Amino acid sequence: MTSTFAAALERRVKHSPGDPLVTFYDHATGERVELSAVTYANWVAKAAGLLSDEHDLERGMRIRLDLPAHWLGTVFLGAAWTVGLVVTDGDDVDVVVCGPDTVDQWAERADELPVLACSLLPLGVRFRDPLPGGVHDVGIEVWSQPDAFTAWDAPTGDDTAYAWGGEQGTLTDMVEAAATGSLLTDGGRLLTVANPTSPSGVATFIEPLVRGGSMVLVANADPERLEVTAEQERVTARA
Repeated sequence: MTSTFAAALERRVKHSPGDPLVTFYDHATGERVELSAVTYANWVAKAAGLLSDEHDLERGMRIRLDLPAHWLGTVFLGAAWTVGLVVTDGDDVDVVVCGPDTVDQWAERADELPVLACSLLPLGVRFRDPLPGGVHDVGIEVWSQPDAFTAWDAPTGDDTAYAWGGEQGTLTDMVEAAATGSLLTDGGRLLTVANPTSPSGVATFIEPLVRGGSMVLVANADPERLEVTAEQERVTARA
């Protein structure tokens, strides 16, 4: 059993690098993005480099992912666990990754911790307008990071993966729970509208990763279009 996120992702890339891992729809904008396992791994490496090498985040530090349901949420989850950061929903953190709706809120703390803002525009590009002083634009900084990342102080399975809602679990806890989960069968395709960076939604991403499946994440879901999306993407389960 692979006991860390990095090991689970490495195994997935080795066995099915070109197969879809994350497919993202935004019914409000018409956007569709699909990340294969190897493309996702490249994004994780870049984001991990941004956190670790650019902003000096270290194993055991705490990260807040204040993002709506979006494919970049899965990327920063993977980056956090590759570096060894603890994902939390609290305010006592060492770094924040936010979306455009909460930039101004977090900008007030930009002098005390790194605030990394995602425009959530297609292809992960930069914000169109200047950001508040001290806030970092992920769409600018992430592209200069390498496509491969190796943590200098790599987390083990005993490292804490998350601490939210009064609950916490290790990387081993998370990976083993995903391997025995019930959201989908091995190799299945899971349709979800849950935010993967939330306590209730994280399994909708981790379980497909570990079980050789894939996730179809729909933001701003239109109930009438959801059935069409499910049919087009050949989903086998829903959550």
